[in-house]
Amino acid sequence: MENAFFGNFDLASLSIWLFWIFFALLIYYLQTENMREGYPLENEDGTAAPNQGPFPVPNAKTFKLMHGRGEVTVPSPENEAAHRRTDLAMEKVAFSAGNGYPYDPTGDGMVDGVGPGSWVPRRDVPELDGHGHAKIVPMGKTETFRVSAGRDPRGLPVQAGDGEVVGTIADIWVDAPEQLVRYLEIELDADHGGGTRLVPIHFCRIWGSKVKINAIYGKHFANVPVTKSPTQITLLEEEKISAYYGGGILYASQDRIDPLL
Repeated sequence: MENAFFGNFDLASLSIWLFWIFFALLIYYLQTENMREGYPLENEDGTAAPNQGPFPVPNAKTFKLMHGRGEVTVPSPENEAAHRRTDLAMEKVAFSAGNGYPYDPTGDGMVDGVGPGSWVPRRDVPELDGHGHAKIVPMGKTETFRVSAGRDPRGLPVQAGDGEVVGTIADIWVDAPEQLVRYLEIELDADHGGGTRLVPIHFCRIWGSKVKINAIYGKHFANVPVTKSPTQITLLEEEKISAYYGGGILYASQDRIDPLL
């Protein structure tokens, strides 16, 4: 045993040190991969932030998108510019305040897409499933789905946050691969803009014989963003529709903006 290989070497110590080295490299890899979008960090005025963190921005990598939708290179100035909005109608509450101070909308916060109504300019194409079909489809246009439990909301009146009845539920839009309800389609009365609008299911409450939407008031439904297609919704349209209802939670009335006390 005098000439045994590793005879005086602690293999247990080597194993644990190799594990810690591997774990550190894994953390480094995952963190840098997480920095492909939204980095390097910026201040609110667009200048480079002084504290960029301990990890470097990774080298650019090109991803080939499925179903012939081109390529995306991240990180890259082109990708950052494609997801940036520069025409934000808002201003700081204190003129000389530094980073972190709140902003107030200078116009209609719900329409301008600021604060809780913020949205990102995503691609103006429908999200596709693994087979290249649109993921979100109206239930009325497919024979695959039906309401198997609970109350079918189709035909029920829609009540806004101020109590006004603005229309009726015309259809249910489902996420086909996930088998989830994503939107309800509203047929608006002529007094509230007419036509159809979508509302994310998470903003709806089905109360007995009506569908309650507290996020916005009756006067706001006419300005809900519409879809270009009656049977499909794009990623950009999803952003704007969800943001509009989200903005209404704060901006629908002055009472919601003002402090409680």
